[in-house]
Amino acid sequence: MNDIAKRFSQNPLISPSDLQPSRDGLEITCLLNPGAFQFDGKTWLIVRVAERPKQHETTISFPVLTHTGDINIIEIKKNDPELVATDARVINYKGADYLTTLSHLRLMCSEDGINFYEPEGYPRLVGEGPQETFGIEDCRVTFVEGTYYLTFTSVSPTGVGVGLRTTTDWKTFKKHGLIFPAHNKDCAIFEEKINGLFYALHRPSSVDIGGNYIWMASSPDGIHWGNHQCIATTRKHLWDSKRVGAGGAPIKTEKGWLEIYHGANENHQYCLGALLLDLNDPYKVLARTEEPIMMPIADYELTGFFGNVVFTNGHILDSDKDTVTVYYGASDEFVCAAKFSVTEILSLLKYN
Repeated sequence: MNDIAKRFSQNPLISPSDLQPSRDGLEITCLLNPGAFQFDGKTWLIVRVAERPKQHETTISFPVLTHTGDINIIEIKKNDPELVATDARVINYKGADYLTTLSHLRLMCSEDGINFYEPEGYPRLVGEGPQETFGIEDCRVTFVEGTYYLTFTSVSPTGVGVGLRTTTDWKTFKKHGLIFPAHNKDCAIFEEKINGLFYALHRPSSVDIGGNYIWMASSPDGIHWGNHQCIATTRKHLWDSKRVGAGGAPIKTEKGWLEIYHGANENHQYCLGALLLDLNDPYKVLARTEEPIMMPIADYELTGFFGNVVFTNGHILDSDKDTVTVYYGASDEFVCAAKFSVTEILSLLKYN
């Protein structure tokens, strides 16, 4: 086991009790998987905040957005024979799936990368329209040629897809709708064009043929995507045997594009590993770690809303081009951070 993460002694950096709910009648249950970026001389996180009403012993209740942005609270008795509630995150009722929480995205910033607060004057990003009535989740942020690209998971009764919004000032946003339709998630756009094209990692899902694999696509404008190819699959009997998906944007190194990705096994344990992609042809995978570079081993990673999970959407690369601070969600409840050495990650790769 090669857990090389140097966890911050201040972890968890942000807990649900540190923030206020978005409205009366809801409570914050989880903080998950922040995107990370630099802006205005500070380190910023865009955190997924998951909310629901206070739960009671005999019922399950959860919020759902209407098309107009209002919230409906659905309440179901736990002994209802048509309720299947074996997963803390998703329930099935009368044949339909629902999320147990409703997520929005909230901006937080820090002068030191450790102590975060909500700045005044910046909006919260919430689900809008019929494709986001179950909320928006797990935002990744990429800065390309003066514009920030926000890719996030859009959730609705018709499926899970990838939404896109862009901004230059974090106060006004342009909405581009779904750029990858259901079922798709884990989209990370590269932070520079390659041969004049945008590139992105994404994760379509299949329940019958194929699986939860990492794919690549390219685009002339960052909005319309094509040339989709699968570049990394799950691996039997290893830590990433059940599903794999991109983390944040790949890091450019002399040896290639280094992608820190997540993988899960049949026991729903989520770990982090790495891929190395060719600099000029990122569809070409040069190397991959056999073992995870980070596993859930700290108490706050092992227990929580959904335990045994470390999951990242974003990182900040230091000026030395070697030290990378990975911000991650722990046990689907807390926001944490750990430092890695790019050189050390590269040394653990197994070349094809």
